[in-house]
Amino acid sequence: MSPKVFMPRKNMDDLKNRLVARALEEGFDACRICRPWDVGHVPEQLAAFLDRGYHGQMGWLAERSHWRGAPEVLWPEARSVIVLGESYTPGEDPRATIGQPEVGTISVYARNRDYHDLVKKRLKRLARWLIDEAGGEVKVFVDTAPVPEKPLGQAAGLGWQGKHTNLVSRDLGSWFFIGSVFSTLEIETDLAEIDHCGSCRACLDACPTDAFPAPYQLDARRCISYLTIEHKGPVDEGLRPLMGNRIYGCDDCLAACPWNKFAVAARELRYHAREDLKAPELAALATLDDGGFREMFSGSPIKRIGRDRFVRNVLYAIGNSATPELKPMAQALCDDPDAAVADAARWAVRRLESDANGLE
Repeated sequence: MSPKVFMPRKNMDDLKNRLVARALEEGFDACRICRPWDVGHVPEQLAAFLDRGYHGQMGWLAERSHWRGAPEVLWPEARSVIVLGESYTPGEDPRATIGQPEVGTISVYARNRDYHDLVKKRLKRLARWLIDEAGGEVKVFVDTAPVPEKPLGQAAGLGWQGKHTNLVSRDLGSWFFIGSVFSTLEIETDLAEIDHCGSCRACLDACPTDAFPAPYQLDARRCISYLTIEHKGPVDEGLRPLMGNRIYGCDDCLAACPWNKFAVAARELRYHAREDLKAPELAALATLDDGGFREMFSGSPIKRIGRDRFVRNVLYAIGNSATPELKPMAQALCDDPDAAVADAARWAVRRLESDANGLE
């Protein structure tokens, strides 16, 4: 059956230029267009990723692979994908707290408001404007649906997938969120971006856990972002010391990218780091109960992992701190009702005792 054709309500002349201008007015920093089917290489790459088990516990990647590998299957009526980029470039060195034993390091994107909410509101406003201007139907997505946002971003010319598998832009560097508006309108497309990584391997060398088996390949099972956010239960003991004091996410590969010299400052103030999350004290974080955790991280993306997984991460950081003063915080959680928290607490105590005795 042929897809339904939607007649535009207004003149389509210069629609793309007006769309881009409107996107910038809404707060986005880049707007590019591609077709839903412009990511023909994705199914094979995704299949190889899943076959190797690189997705770890993220079973939803396998369950929805038929959609994630082929955006045109997700919504067959779509004829254009509007890919938007919004900068969240930090105002300080995101790795400044790494190695500071008494504080935790939180990924830049999670130091304030949840970007899902902010980006989606902008996407919806832009989508409503598009309908008013030209008709058609739309769907908006931001990281919560089986949409291959990074390959679409490359197909639309927003950036290219670097050796760390994240999208890199010549205009925005590495620090930007991606959102998309699918439309039944046939809007003029942009040229796909090409790879500009060259011989550089700064991102690969920066990874604390050696999570890249090869350039452009990520084994999520070794990635600190995955381990601190997606992984349920205890983390492999061989990886725990490599996590250092990273308690939510990891920015090392992004921060190492030399293209960040072109990064633009985040215009959205709600992406700027909260003072209490720039260098949060591990001792205080370890005492959080469920209520305290929810209150502290209300409106934050950190809230979704829950108190238990977060405190587990904090305890790994305490175990890596070589700071005897933090031992009582770990001891207090050795019998925590959550098995992973209790395991992390006992591990932290053993590590601190070994450090005190001069053992490995």
